Amino acid sequence: MSIQWMDEVIKRKDDLIKDLQGLLQIRSVLDEENATEDAPLGVGVKEALQYLLDLGKKDGFTPKNVGNLAGHLEMGTGSELVGILCHVDVVPEGDGWTVDPYGGIVKDDKIYARGSSDDKGPTMAAYYAMKIVKELGIPLEKRVRMIIGTDEESDWRCVDHYFKHEEMPNMGFAPDADFPIIYAEKGIADFDIVQNVSEGHSNDEHNKVQLLSFHSGRRYNMVPDFAQAKLLVEKEQTEILQNYNDYLQKTKLNGKYYVESGELILELEGVSAHGMEPRNGKNAGLILASFLSNVSLDQQGEAFIQFATNYLFEKSRGEGFGIQYKDEITGDLTINVGKIDYDKAVGGSFGLNMRYPVTFDMEQGKSNMEKYLEKEGFTIQHFSDSKPHHVDENDELILTLKKVYEEQTGEKAELLAIGGGTYARSLKSGVAFGALFPGRPDVMHQKDEYMFIEDLVKATAIYAQAIYELAGKKAD
Repeated sequence: MSIQWMDEVIKRKDDLIKDLQGLLQIRSVLDEENATEDAPLGVGVKEALQYLLDLGKKDGFTPKNVGNLAGHLEMGTGSELVGILCHVDVVPEGDGWTVDPYGGIVKDDKIYARGSSDDKGPTMAAYYAMKIVKELGIPLEKRVRMIIGTDEESDWRCVDHYFKHEEMPNMGFAPDADFPIIYAEKGIADFDIVQNVSEGHSNDEHNKVQLLSFHSGRRYNMVPDFAQAKLLVEKEQTEILQNYNDYLQKTKLNGKYYVESGELILELEGVSAHGMEPRNGKNAGLILASFLSNVSLDQQGEAFIQFATNYLFEKSRGEGFGIQYKDEITGDLTINVGKIDYDKAVGGSFGLNMRYPVTFDMEQGKSNMEKYLEKEGFTIQHFSDSKPHHVDENDELILTLKKVYEEQTGEKAELLAIGGGTYARSLKSGVAFGALFPGRPDVMHQKDEYMFIEDLVKATAIYAQAIYELAGKKAD
């Protein structure tokens, strides 16, 4: 069967944009404060879910609401299921927009709104791809199901709930990342390394500087760009300040110091970056800790600071714990120290974000870390682990999507491996497949978020052919 997929999208372009505008005009931001039993994530989130379910019902798909946390639209028959995993929740709009963040305004060949590129635009492209296949009457030998999530931007409660109650697709894709194809994603573990405070620490070390508190960072997956330490200094304060000035000049970073209520406060500004590559930033907490490692601190404070410098400072590949590792699929293991918190009364902790290759043995790695930690008086707490995701490059799904992408774009479909996590890892056999094209700026989560109309149309044609190739009945 020879179908001009792009022509079919062009015929429906006006309706595609109109239906997308309707979805974009719903402020579907997580709102647990005003949640109700039938809107557990907030009224706006539920409204966006219902918008798609109602649209699907009108167009002849079989809709299902799964606990107001997720839903799906289905077409076709057969025992096998092809899944398309999308989400309709968005991050808050923030400040600084030059257009209405929920207007869905079209100008300069772009459609502007929060969620236009993440993920309402790609979701509507996938929806219209299903609609085209359905309206053309193409026989399907598999069922095709758009799975609609509502909590992707937060805790993924939507897919957790959905797959407790509904079947897992045999294969599928998530239009919630980049083209061509993301086929491998590192594992992501968040955990705290907590100091074990004993009564043995002396509190009357009068000749030493007392570390009263230390704070840096708020999120595991971000390199912190600010750090503050509070010290009690009985003497040699001038020497500490001179050394701090020299340190700031050496590191070429901004910082300041001042005295408040008899406490010396040191502050330092670093450079923020996403935690998937700590080397792209300058970790304010670890850099300030490195300075303090040369100050004669009280026993407990010194143990905390020395741990930071010996095991974490400039050791983003896990070399401090002897767990450095890389593979050819996803590259290096990385560790980001996203949070550092210390209080003299209770001790301190480090909040770590570890991204590890698909072939790394996490259980063994964690065990190796614990040997170092036990020796230094620290333990691992609050450990959470999202396992790596990988589909073999010769899998039918990969080969099919490569074929489709290359035929629709005329460009080679390179396979991508990333340190981040996409919605595709919720599928047992799934990949992230668009809708951000190579060379386009990534404006997701930014003010004046937009999607090129040209890209919306092109993605719809790609998804339509992908559905046909994955689920359509082939001639004998």
